Amino acid sequence: MAILYFVTLNALGHVAFVGARMATVLFAHDLGASAFTTGLLLSLFAALPMLLSVATGRLIDRAGPARPLAAAFSALVLGNALPFAFPYLITLYFSSTLLGTAFMLVHIAMNSVFGAYGGPERRAMNFSWLALGFAFSGAAGPLVAGYAIEGLGYARAFLVLSLFPVAALVLLWGRKQPLPRPEHAAQGKRSGVMDLLRVPALRRMFLVSALLAMGWDLYSFLLPLYGAQIGLAASTIGVVMSTFAAATFVVRLAMPFLIRRIRQWIVIASAMAVSGAAYLLFPLVEQVPALMALSFLLGLGLGSAQPVIMSLLYEASPPGRQGEVVGVRTLTLNASHTFIPLASGALSAALGMAPVFVLLAAGLLTGAWFSRQQVK
Repeated sequence: MAILYFVTLNALGHVAFVGARMATVLFAHDLGASAFTTGLLLSLFAALPMLLSVATGRLIDRAGPARPLAAAFSALVLGNALPFAFPYLITLYFSSTLLGTAFMLVHIAMNSVFGAYGGPERRAMNFSWLALGFAFSGAAGPLVAGYAIEGLGYARAFLVLSLFPVAALVLLWGRKQPLPRPEHAAQGKRSGVMDLLRVPALRRMFLVSALLAMGWDLYSFLLPLYGAQIGLAASTIGVVMSTFAAATFVVRLAMPFLIRRIRQWIVIASAMAVSGAAYLLFPLVEQVPALMALSFLLGLGLGSAQPVIMSLLYEASPPGRQGEVVGVRTLTLNASHTFIPLASGALSAALGMAPVFVLLAAGLLTGAWFSRQQVK
């Protein structure tokens, strides 16, 4: 029941975040924003988190996850309420920044909770449960946003999304026991981030997680924009994107079975290879069934790697610095999320979307080769 509570708490925040990110892209397009402006808006979801993630991880290591989570869910409510109250393009610059920062807090805090709950022997299974919850909320977010946009309009869709973190706050306030947290760091001078980067296992994991996150998050940018350009309705785009999330759910159901039989680096290499192949095919199709099939294939690839990466990261973390390690990972992810959508928006505005898909595929296929070299 505790795991179910933690999964639900994380999923409520994730639905609000994922739904708002899709709604922001479509709302900006509806307001006449260029592909470059849309990429800029999406990059703002990651810009401030990029700067604050390490400090946030250290804060959670020291103070525990409860208060940061309360602040994060409150910020998610406000971030979704802003476009409802002020439905203008300029508002999206502020709401994107606030929403991205809020979910960065949720992400680091909940990874700390899942890693600390139940001891080392349960860690891989705990992260599998977290990944399953992410898959479910990743599917629900686009569906909620897409149908709310069509039924209520863009502004009221954001209001609907704000109700999910409200429910998370109610659950958080109603918990009587403290949330699990990792052991405290030893007293004395704390080493810096460079000390973490000297750990070879952590360096490798930071690299591959950044490549996979690039593939994951650029899907949130490329698919809505590509769908809008080929004339798909918002609800149809939501259905296609939820197919991606459904595939992550399916593959994560199988992860406990796969992890016991396949080496972890083989899982990561296979995930990158499948994802790179899917991205190569996207610009070649415009039919909804084909887009759904490719989204499902991409979800199978990207969804299989996440539990493996988080388990390996947590195991390689120095004692008492697990939150900081997740913060460093979040920094690397958000650096790519900040600059790559911006560059992708500029490139797609100048050359069209096909070169963006091809470059992304090339990066993932290179990552697959690198990951295969790590297998011993």
